[in-house]
Amino acid sequence: MTTIDITAIIMAMINLLSTCGWFVAGRKYKQEVESIKADNRMKDMELAKQYVEEFIKHIVKPLEARVDELANKVKDLTDAVEQIGNCPHSADCPVRDELRKQQGASHQ
Repeated sequence: MTTIDITAIIMAMINLLSTCGWFVAGRKYKQEVESIKADNRMKDMELAKQYVEEFIKHIVKPLEARVDELANKVKDLTDAVEQIGNCPHSADCPVRDELRKQQGASHQ
């Protein structure tokens, strides 16, 4: 073999090895990118979970408490209104008259 043939073979082998290295590096890069994407998805899910927990803590729970409070007040008011018929002063009851006036205004 001549020097040119040996040089060509060595260059071909170097070229082959560098091409293989390029493919391996490309695969490694793709795996690293996929790993980073997966980590980012996990971080996004954790962040979303924290947002939901904060929303529930600062908005949902206070609203639920307020709704429960208002429901109790409406129940108390309903119970009181239902007792108007049993009141000995029901003929001149200003509460009943005011409720009827408000009820008439809401139907118009």
